[in-house]
Amino acid sequence: MAATAPSSPPGDDAELTEFGYRPELKRTLGNFHTFAAGISYISILTGTFQLFYFGYASGGPAYWWSWPMVFAGQFMVALCFAELAARYPVAGSIYNWAKKVGNGHVGWLAGWMMLIASVVSIAAVALAYQLTLPQISSVFQFVGDGTGTYDVATNAVILAAGLILFTTVVNAFGVKLMARINTAGVFLELIATVVLIVLLAVNVVRGPQVVTETAGTGSGQPFGYLGAFLIASLASAYVMYGFDTAASLGEESLDPSRNAPRAVIRAIVASFVLGGLILILALMSVSNLRGEKLSTDGLQYVVLDVLGPTAGKAMLWCVLIAVTVCALAVHTAAVRLAFAMARDNNLPASSRLAKVSPRFGTPILPTVIIGVLALAILLVNIRQPQIFTVVTSIGIVMIYVAYLLVTLPMLVARLRGRWQPAEGRFSLGRWGLPVNILAVLWGGAMTLNLIWPRAAVYNAAEPYHWYLRWGAVLFVGAIALGGFTYYWFVQRHRTGVLAEHAVVASPEHVAPKEVIPS
Repeated sequence: MAATAPSSPPGDDAELTEFGYRPELKRTLGNFHTFAAGISYISILTGTFQLFYFGYASGGPAYWWSWPMVFAGQFMVALCFAELAARYPVAGSIYNWAKKVGNGHVGWLAGWMMLIASVVSIAAVALAYQLTLPQISSVFQFVGDGTGTYDVATNAVILAAGLILFTTVVNAFGVKLMARINTAGVFLELIATVVLIVLLAVNVVRGPQVVTETAGTGSGQPFGYLGAFLIASLASAYVMYGFDTAASLGEESLDPSRNAPRAVIRAIVASFVLGGLILILALMSVSNLRGEKLSTDGLQYVVLDVLGPTAGKAMLWCVLIAVTVCALAVHTAAVRLAFAMARDNNLPASSRLAKVSPRFGTPILPTVIIGVLALAILLVNIRQPQIFTVVTSIGIVMIYVAYLLVTLPMLVARLRGRWQPAEGRFSLGRWGLPVNILAVLWGGAMTLNLIWPRAAVYNAAEPYHWYLRWGAVLFVGAIALGGFTYYWFVQRHRTGVLAEHAVVASPEHVAPKEVIPS
């Protein structure tokens, strides 16, 4: 049995024995490290800058109200996750939580959906380089001048590939290097965010009533502005997730059952406050609400318009740092999830995927494979950017489904009296049931909104194809059904903690096949 790191309290590994795991990952992360992991995954400067144009184009300034709406729903989910993080602070949070509150089949399906979505998310986040770097300088437009049919899409892949290569190398060298870079990046991102809020606030040209304007976006919608708002709300839904990453590093954190729940809650609350201020102040300070670039270039245009080219470009460099640490955090979370599933023999070549490097203290093979898969997905964007947009949207849908595969079994466990929060740690007490019910209702409603086959979301420009519009329904259905079928007929007969990762309390508990004759 591997020894616990000297710097970690003896109780840090207690929860691992409940899963049958022996401690292998090094505990080096403190409270701010876990908070930084959660908030860098959400990444306000990445998400808001990447998706403001879509929200504004779909719902006008009033789309801002989707930000507090999405926060309210996701906060219910985060509270449930905080309870789970206190009870089960282990790697691959979503997978192991679903396995514990549900069963092995639910856990595998949640992990399967989350793993595929995470790989897609790495590619999607990396593409944000294209939204920022060429606006800083035309030097970064390596392919053509940006006016050719495939100039932007191809250049985006080149820039994104460089970022994915960086996140792969950093994650392969261990969690300490990742944590240092991530923490420094988050620190700079938070400072830049506050500075941006102040600069936008001193340049306001209109009042907060701007968030009541719809800019006529409801016309032509079957449900009027409600239809437009539901589409626009995806811009917020695509940002406010990933807070569970703070708990996914539980086996590498000190005192995780106390620190992880706090980090989860702090990450989503800080993101809501800072992101909400950026969005409303951007609307209040931009010189012209009718400017066409608001619906194409988004917040990048607002920053350059309000702050001028010098200060604006300096702020865009900060956005670039945010995108970098966001991609790094998503890659890190995906690796921990793959490691957790492989440790249970739930992935092909599990024994190799779950092997932890004795030198770097991290599973290197899944780090490399996930990076390669993200690069492969990127290639689709070169000639088929519409298809890539559908794929990235599908990735977000699968994350919401994976969250639902945790909150729904947790609700069933509560109703059956099987859920017991960690004693003396984070607990919702009597609020647990209503919060859990709201989390499930929210998750179900937003999943339907995300997967709804609307042309404005999945096939906004030519060429128009039915399979693009219905891409989310077809792909998510195929992934879920295929995963369910594979587990039921194949994987469930193989699942179980690999011998080299299992905790061994005493010689009599060693399986006969592990005994080596003299």
